Amino acid sequence: MTTPRVEVDLGKIRHNTRCLVQRLEARAISVIGITKAVCGHPDIAKAMLDGGAKGLGDSRIENVERIRNAGISCPVTMIRTPMLSQVKRISESCSTSYNTEIDVIALLGVMAHRNGMVHGIVVMVEMGDFRDGVMPCDIDDFVAQILNLPGVALKGIAANFACLTGTEPDCQSMAAFSALADNIESACGPYIETVSGGNSANLSWATGPDKRGRINELRIGEAILLGVDPVSGVQISGLHTDAFALVAEVIETKDKPVQPEWSPVVVERKTLRVVPSNSWSTRSILAIGNQDTDISGLGFPVGIALKGASSDHAVVETSGRQLRVGSEMTLRPNYKALMRIMNAPDVAKVVFNHLPVPETVSAKENRSGLAVVCTDGVRS
Repeated sequence: MTTPRVEVDLGKIRHNTRCLVQRLEARAISVIGITKAVCGHPDIAKAMLDGGAKGLGDSRIENVERIRNAGISCPVTMIRTPMLSQVKRISESCSTSYNTEIDVIALLGVMAHRNGMVHGIVVMVEMGDFRDGVMPCDIDDFVAQILNLPGVALKGIAANFACLTGTEPDCQSMAAFSALADNIESACGPYIETVSGGNSANLSWATGPDKRGRINELRIGEAILLGVDPVSGVQISGLHTDAFALVAEVIETKDKPVQPEWSPVVVERKTLRVVPSNSWSTRSILAIGNQDTDISGLGFPVGIALKGASSDHAVVETSGRQLRVGSEMTLRPNYKALMRIMNAPDVAKVVFNHLPVPETVSAKENRSGLAVVCTDGVRS
């Protein structure tokens, strides 16, 4: 099989999604599966839906179009405020989008109105991550402007935590965000259907003892894909952490000095020469580098130590064994490494553990005793 490649276990992604959906469903919170880290890979998107996600979300229109071209018709939300240059495509492919700019919302309404549609608007609110969002003190005026625009409908509000600053949500910030929905309804009138409280970083809060208030949705990507809490990096109980495996091939194995010593410059010859060290180690090179992934974000097998990487090479040191040239090594990516891998054109994507294809009625009839007879009389 070709290398490098990433192997994706769809069964483990379905399992992770199902576990989180069930845990949050008990707290009246639904799950949107976020596909941006896997570039909208249709099989992975379907696995999230099969696991119970009520819809999908992505930050790039190319990923959304890939999902749509695969025949997936579920609600898909653009979770990054749209670029003006992509508004037409977003209005055609996304049922809803997260927004922070009135000019963008107005153009979304124009595009949707032309197509006889209404585009859903979720307003992103700045709650302390200092990335994207309307300030809470400005939210009433912002919503009032949306209500006067044709072609759009206010669907809800959303917030982000631990994306830029790494600040975790706490009960105070989540209570304040929840209260915004009540405030908007009192000031502006429309019912706030969706109160999207954040991402995978909110799971500890959402499954903890604090009251959820009006938070009724989380956008989950990393926890589904890798089974870990994005803030601590710790495995979430009951989830798989090995749904993705990066496989790289060994292209060189040699014993080399641990630290070569350079002799002084020979002035008359103006040359340097390497003096071998007395300490040697076995080093191997993997045919993968920084152009393919974030090498520092890979987990290596026990007894293998990463020594460094360049654009096309990763150098590892082995303890007590030699890796055979042509052999393969399985590595575990973190979230940043996974994003780079799924974007790398030279890394093959291999998925397995698809759900079985439902049998057609005719196939079931044939299996129950009806034979297909060819014109030459041979039964099949």
